[in-house]
Amino acid sequence: MRKYNKIINKRLNIYLTMMILIFIFLACTLFYNQIIKNKYYKEKLNTLNNYIVYGNSAPRGRIYDRNGVLLVDNKPVKTIVFSGTHTTKEKLETIKELKNLIELDLNKVTETMLKEYYLIVNTNLAREKITKEEWEKYNNRLISSDELYKMQKERITSNELNLIDKKEAYLFYLINKGYSYDEKIIKENVTEEEYAKVAEALDFLKGVDITTTWERVYLYGDTFRTILGSVNNIPSEQINEYLAKGYSRNDLVGISFLEYQYEDILKGTKDKYVVNDGVKVLVEEGKKGNDIYLTIDINLQLAVEEIMKQEMIKAKNEPNSEYYDHSFVIISDPKSGEILAMAGKKINKVGGEYKIYDYAAGITTSPVTVGSVIKGASHIVGYNTGNLTFGEVRDDVCIKLKGAPQKCSYQYYGRINDLEALKYSSNTYQFRTAMKVANFNYSYDSPFKITNDAFNIYRTTFNEFGLGVKTNIDLPVESLGLIGNDKQDGLLLDFAIGQYDTYTPIQLTQYINTIANNGTRVKPHLLKKYVKNNEIINIETEIQGTVNTEAKYIERVQEGFRMVLERGGTGYKYIDLSFNPAGKTGTSQSFLDTNNDGKIDTATITNTFAGYAPSDNPIASFVVISPDVGHYQGKTDYHTFVNRKISYEVSKKFFEIYK
Repeated sequence: MRKYNKIINKRLNIYLTMMILIFIFLACTLFYNQIIKNKYYKEKLNTLNNYIVYGNSAPRGRIYDRNGVLLVDNKPVKTIVFSGTHTTKEKLETIKELKNLIELDLNKVTETMLKEYYLIVNTNLAREKITKEEWEKYNNRLISSDELYKMQKERITSNELNLIDKKEAYLFYLINKGYSYDEKIIKENVTEEEYAKVAEALDFLKGVDITTTWERVYLYGDTFRTILGSVNNIPSEQINEYLAKGYSRNDLVGISFLEYQYEDILKGTKDKYVVNDGVKVLVEEGKKGNDIYLTIDINLQLAVEEIMKQEMIKAKNEPNSEYYDHSFVIISDPKSGEILAMAGKKINKVGGEYKIYDYAAGITTSPVTVGSVIKGASHIVGYNTGNLTFGEVRDDVCIKLKGAPQKCSYQYYGRINDLEALKYSSNTYQFRTAMKVANFNYSYDSPFKITNDAFNIYRTTFNEFGLGVKTNIDLPVESLGLIGNDKQDGLLLDFAIGQYDTYTPIQLTQYINTIANNGTRVKPHLLKKYVKNNEIINIETEIQGTVNTEAKYIERVQEGFRMVLERGGTGYKYIDLSFNPAGKTGTSQSFLDTNNDGKIDTATITNTFAGYAPSDNPIASFVVISPDVGHYQGKTDYHTFVNRKISYEVSKKFFEIYK
């Protein structure tokens, strides 16, 4: 017996010890949670009871030109908004009050809005649209709630919809779109009368408030308008991307060009609120977006656009100009890549009067057959490969390849050297260089055969100048141009004179800047600086590469380009000689389908020009392109000299401003 008592006592002691340990553990845990972790759990509880909401977008940063002239501003807009979590009954009461205080555009009301509102205000009738059998299937989970809702919507008749108040339906849609905690815009640009009525009735309008939003104002109208871009609602295809960045569904964002490109800088930060039991407390005040300064000189831009308008209208009144409908101009700093002015304009006849439209987007997206303007790069290929030497004299006679028509210069220039070949824009001079690059020993009417990768030799050098590669200008869309895939032997000759691959105006700008900048290729850009936290952030010049050649070869091309603009050169009177210019002209053949039957039927003439000044220390480059300025099917061979006239006038205006 004593033995059993001893065992029992031992077990009781063990149980007692375990109980004491458990109580100690519980007491320690309770102490830890209630005393030590008290603050943590209070914050956790507050987090569960509170939620964060944001106000409407803060004003975007302003946009200025290079001289501090304001281009884009914000205008305050009186706005009626709805926010907060409210019952359906409260929302319906608010809607019925609010509809009598404001006007809405009821053309935006859709059938879906009407049907959804019908099902909200006619719950009993909505239930009756589902049969007993269908309710049984729903209860047995054979029909989903979404399917049931869809059937109810489909069974609403047009007569029933006609009984719905469109204004109420639209208001219900507006206050319910997006997340429940978002601040929804009901109406912007409210009238003074509407603003006063709503302000007076706020105590009876649960969830409704009056506030100020912001509207973008472009102070120079259509000038440079396309490139500045636009602000609007988030595009549907990008909604998830923006939500992941912390945007709300109803936020306004930059959707094109510079407004889009610099969204991260220009966007403001919104007011941040904590909501607890319906009480909204501001915890972080929003901030205006950062201002940006462009490289553009708005006074120069205005002048360029006016010159283009005047000269284009004159050109349309000249013979053989019926297919001419647009031109491009770019003025830039060759050393920094800064764009000082850029414009693209289209011209059309409307009601017997010529109208000018903006086409600046084409500067980065519209490839052109640029012609002889690229012969500077072709010369570099010849020098680099040893197939062209300084002072080399060649006879400018036409060449004839077997099975092909003669290929000639515009006219016969006699015996000319490498500099004169640029000055007069000899085609045959380039043809002979290209045949040498291709390891072909030319003789009259012989078959042309390339024995190496001559196309790649040319394209590699052209790419180093910025031709056939993207410039990465700070705009969201840029075309590469069209790169020919056909490597038939004879096409190499067309390539060497700019009649095969096509290039965009911005690529041609980078090309001429690289020549002016002694072979250093810099990135073209439109942003000069921006302000962040009251600090000015300057955009540095970005070097993208250098031409793989010797300095003396670039200098030789520069000398030839100076001769191009002298009296007797093809570029004479493109830039006034007093500015000591250099550059190269181009004339190319393009082909159009003029009757839209899917077949090319008309050959047209395209004029291009790329130059810079002063030639010994360039401060500006000028690129002017005018496609389809003439054709060969008119009563005369005349084609308008609009490209030369625009070039002369815009360069003259530049030096008036930058003396």
